[in-house]
Amino acid sequence: MNREDGIYYGDYLQLDKLLNAQEPESKKNGDEAHDEMLFIIVHQAYELWFKQMKHEMESIVSIMDKPSMSDNSPDIYKVVHRLKRIATIWELAIKQVDVIETMTPLDFLDFRDELRPASGFQSFQFKILEAMMGLRFKDRHGKAFYQSHLRPEHIDAISEVESKPSLMDLVKKWLERMPFFNEEFWKDFESKNNVAKGDHPFWTDYKAAYASTLSEAEMGNLKGFDQLLFDEEFNSKRRLSPMANRSALFIMTYRDYPLLTLPFQLLDTLLEIDELMSTWRARHISMVNRMIGSRMGTGGSDGAAYLKASRDNHFVFNELANVNSYLIQRNRLPKISKSLEKKLGFGD
Repeated sequence: MNREDGIYYGDYLQLDKLLNAQEPESKKNGDEAHDEMLFIIVHQAYELWFKQMKHEMESIVSIMDKPSMSDNSPDIYKVVHRLKRIATIWELAIKQVDVIETMTPLDFLDFRDELRPASGFQSFQFKILEAMMGLRFKDRHGKAFYQSHLRPEHIDAISEVESKPSLMDLVKKWLERMPFFNEEFWKDFESKNNVAKGDHPFWTDYKAAYASTLSEAEMGNLKGFDQLLFDEEFNSKRRLSPMANRSALFIMTYRDYPLLTLPFQLLDTLLEIDELMSTWRARHISMVNRMIGSRMGTGGSDGAAYLKASRDNHFVFNELANVNSYLIQRNRLPKISKSLEKKLGFGD
């Protein structure tokens, strides 16, 4: 077909390359295992989806790395939309486990030995995606194993990503730029409590309202409230600063105001992605237990035990989830100042 007639479907998708990229090792050895084709295609599909999520994450990071991002602009809409797309892809990735689980343990054993020492652990695209989100090398489980089982060029590629601001870093800066507590918005606010010198009247009222929701056994939570929202020394060991935590809690609490709808969706979708990735790891653990029991992985890891430790230690946005500990029900919330209410979209 001539170019003048338009592009051809198979050429556009480069199907010649794609459909000839499956070469079962068992076939090379003269005794092809039927289910190895399924195993290859499922994992190739995962790598294509990792590439797409990495593509989305690159655009999200580039938008959020701007000096400013208005919460009433196309930029934040694009960030939320693309984060939701990543979440949807993870939902598909979880369902894809159902396909590979149509393979029985004995079917897998027909070609498992041919795979050594290859392992899904060596998916450098997945590790780049984790690094772009904000998983730091020092927080990775099995760091020595990590460095010994990846090619040097892949370690370098991941390290380059880790040297740049991650999405978690940029979310922190974005939250710290929030102007909710600029003095101009609180001149007309009247606190219902005695405000100590240097304290903000809103947070004095919020803390009192939060305390009123606690049982006697929970009153120790007030110390955590003060640490998370105001203690710089406590937060120096964490990813989010007190200012970022205050903004996050305010957004999550007053999300019904029009101007806070998209910021809330951004934060909530980050938590959703963390949860979906954990669910994907959990499904992977169950699948590995079913397929190989307590045997070692093909790459030399301790199989399901390694995956469990990764699931438990590789949350990226768990500090945002901690902020939810200090939410209170709507009917107990302090009423915000009229100036800020107008700014957020419900004023006269």
